[in-house]
Amino acid sequence: MLHVLVVDDEVNIRKTLSYCLAAEGHTVIAVSNPTDAIEEAKRQSFDMAFVDLKLGDEDGMELIPGLLADSPWTKIVVITAFSSIETAVEAIKKGATDYIAKPFTPDQVKLITHKVGKIRALETEIAVLKEDIQRIGPDDSLQSKNPGMQRVIETARKAAASEAIVLLQGESGTGKSVFARAIHHWSPRSWKPMAVVSCPAVPSELLESELFGHVKGAFTGAVRDNPGRIAACEGGTLFLDEIGDMTLSVQAKLLRFIQDKDYERLGDSVSRKADVRIIAATNADLEKRVSEGRFRQDLYYRINVINLTVPPLRDRKEDIMPMATDFLAYFCKANHKHSLGFTSEVEESFSAHAWPGNVRELRNTIERAVILGSAEKIGANDLPGNITPVFSSPAIGDKISLATIEELHIRRILASTTSLQEAADVLGIDQATLWRRRKTYGI
Repeated sequence: MLHVLVVDDEVNIRKTLSYCLAAEGHTVIAVSNPTDAIEEAKRQSFDMAFVDLKLGDEDGMELIPGLLADSPWTKIVVITAFSSIETAVEAIKKGATDYIAKPFTPDQVKLITHKVGKIRALETEIAVLKEDIQRIGPDDSLQSKNPGMQRVIETARKAAASEAIVLLQGESGTGKSVFARAIHHWSPRSWKPMAVVSCPAVPSELLESELFGHVKGAFTGAVRDNPGRIAACEGGTLFLDEIGDMTLSVQAKLLRFIQDKDYERLGDSVSRKADVRIIAATNADLEKRVSEGRFRQDLYYRINVINLTVPPLRDRKEDIMPMATDFLAYFCKANHKHSLGFTSEVEESFSAHAWPGNVRELRNTIERAVILGSAEKIGANDLPGNITPVFSSPAIGDKISLATIEELHIRRILASTTSLQEAADVLGIDQATLWRRRKTYGI
């Protein structure tokens, strides 16, 4: 389905084109003059435009650059009763995609629209593939042996088919961005672009411009118009990573966009519309931030439609070695190295480690080991210092120090519990003592 603009001063032509296009399932906006056409192009994005060259006293040829200024991807088809090779060449030079002469038949309209639809679909597919190539990596597959993680994946698949806003929560590094991309690719919007905005990575004073765009001269350094990420992913998905770090002023404008699909570019008074699905992610406790006045309560209720909490890696031990093996294969290939796997000591160390950095920490650990390692298998010496090798499981009565037993016990309790408070309770010590023990043993 295409979003089409029709510009013709003849009411019958507008009606005929609108009927033909609507019958094919396309949405149509029809206007009679260049001024209204430019206003509509500023408010919303069009895939295609039929433009008459003779618009009363005005020249439709001059309208072409204006339509392309805000939406360079729009495919413009010039229509005229005064067809000639010269006008066709001039229209193409100005940016038109095709040319059709009056009188035309519904079949001609259908044929040219179908051709434009294929072009737009290919352009979008290429853009999506470019994004996939840029971020290609071994951590983009969502597979798990853990029942809790499997439930989250199943819920994400169901949510993907809807238009509901999805809020992804979980610790840093658990794979929330991987879920966001998966939800987009599983959704009916998968053939449209996905834009990613990392709220902490953009200075607060520039986040509004990054999202909604700005016009030239809106602020110091704004030397050209910027359509913004919302316009860039028209029809697709906008992923707001770490939305909890968004300032209150931008939160208010985001809330309005979510409610009405309306927004304005910075420095511009023209109200625009966009059809965009929102996926948000955070590692913060948003309810706590609401109570502290740092996050709008009304926005929280708006984005908390489908809430998915991604479990930390320490809660799905059964996934560690399969993921480590995938990472190993990927980084060996990327670095032109060959490895036969991991030593048993490394596998035990991975199981005992608490992985505070979650999947991201595991990935970085494997990449480091591949680059620095030289043996056939990844060994304990290839691990970073924060991952202490576990060579064997000592038993009571073995000739080892109490400190060694204490360290191993603390490591295993940390790996099997979900919080420091729970670990302290199991160990029968307070959190301060546990913190000192962790510092002593480098855990």
